[in-house]
Amino acid sequence: MPNTYTQIHIQFVFAVKFRTASIHSSWKDELYKYITGIIQHHKHKLIAINGMADHVHILVGMRPTQSIADLMQDVKASSSKWINQKQFAQGRFEWQEGYGAFSYGKSQLKDVIAYINNQEQHHKLKTFKEEYVDFLQKFEVDYDEKFIFKDLI
Repeated sequence: MPNTYTQIHIQFVFAVKFRTASIHSSWKDELYKYITGIIQHHKHKLIAINGMADHVHILVGMRPTQSIADLMQDVKASSSKWINQKQFAQGRFEWQEGYGAFSYGKSQLKDVIAYINNQEQHHKLKTFKEEYVDFLQKFEVDYDEKFIFKDLI
């Protein structure tokens, strides 16, 4: 799109189904590279990616050529299929339904990148659920507690 100039920075946060600790350290870097490839294939810029065994954070410089929903659909569907084909997880791997998407200005990126890169340290103090609810509250997103996560029954 000629003469279209944008600056759209989105942090995506999404979890493994039932928040199980299924992302093993032995293959998480391969997963992050695979997700990076999906994002780059759509001509977006991956700025940072990291997470824990039960969730992932991605900071993306988005182009306006694709919706947030379509990008997340592709990232989650393609990566879960890839994980299952590689047989990395015990049993069938699935991502939790839904995701968080939070926007940032350029002046905030340094702090967001540091936050994403320091997930291991951060989660010594907070659970993923506490972190996620904090995001929703900080960004003043209306939510219903019963729809945030599906627990294993």
